[in-house]
Amino acid sequence: MQTPDNEKLPPLGITMGCPVGIGPEIILRFLTQAGTQLVRWPVVIGDAGVLRRCAATLGVTLRVVDWQPGAPCQPQALNVLSLSDLGDTLVWGKPTGETGRAMGGYIEEAARLVRQGQLAGLVTCPISKAALKAGGYRFPGHTEMLAELCQAKDFAMMMAGARLRVTLVSIHQPLAEVPAAITLESVLRMITITGRALRDDFGVREPRLAVAGLNPHAGEEGMFGDEEQRVIVPAVVAGHRAGWLVEGPFPPDTVFHKAAAGQFDAVVAMYHDQGLIPFKLLHFSDGVNVTLGLPMVRTSVDHGTAYDIAGQGLADPASLAAAVSLAEAIVANRKRQQ
Repeated sequence: MQTPDNEKLPPLGITMGCPVGIGPEIILRFLTQAGTQLVRWPVVIGDAGVLRRCAATLGVTLRVVDWQPGAPCQPQALNVLSLSDLGDTLVWGKPTGETGRAMGGYIEEAARLVRQGQLAGLVTCPISKAALKAGGYRFPGHTEMLAELCQAKDFAMMMAGARLRVTLVSIHQPLAEVPAAITLESVLRMITITGRALRDDFGVREPRLAVAGLNPHAGEEGMFGDEEQRVIVPAVVAGHRAGWLVEGPFPPDTVFHKAAAGQFDAVVAMYHDQGLIPFKLLHFSDGVNVTLGLPMVRTSVDHGTAYDIAGQGLADPASLAAAVSLAEAIVANRKRQQ
């Protein structure tokens, strides 16, 4: 809920994501449903024309207001920093090089405004990696793009929900390449990044970390692989010596149940699907993607552009609502530490 203190702070920025995906729709639905419950009213960085068109399709009557950096936000309105004018020829679910360039530009400008202090933090709506590439950008996604824009070297992705938080030692790599990416250094790095984020951004005073094994049964004493004994155990020992409350490696088929039951504050998983399958089973609609290790606050929805339902009025804004709420919490936690 808006307070006098919050009115003095810069707003959060929400990038619109792909103009022909579900980003415009979930923004409109979220703001329409949020009412007076928002900590502060956010700014949308995107295309005012696309948002108006989407609002007309949905029957949403939210007032569109032109916002410029430094100006106050008008509550109960759609405050937009409009960076493109893509017109009425776009087709829902059909990205182009032009839409790819536009969504890349939204991210660049939003990151610049956060670094300048004009925005308190950034919440991102989904983009298409293929469309981003077609627009001339070489980044595989938001995380890598924002890390370069912020000149961050030690960053990571966390998937966060009310019951489970997961970080990944390896992310977008072929499964055949994962074992080589699991090193003492990479596992210890993720233990450290996860612990710091839980302490500094999530306000967990003494984070309890669980580390998953790579192999079935966590290797079963070397019967099903030696990565646990050779790499992961030494990393856990090093993490413990560094002061973290970290345990493992646990069998991957039990560790997420332990964490969801409250025994741990986060799980360090070894690869993408190992961590994201259990996470999305629990938090398919309300999960949040958080980039750790950036000098700015960035959260995101944990779903894609959903081109198959774009423009049909079927998109669920729950993940966006959760991402905004978590971004506000992280901004507040960081501010308390200043």
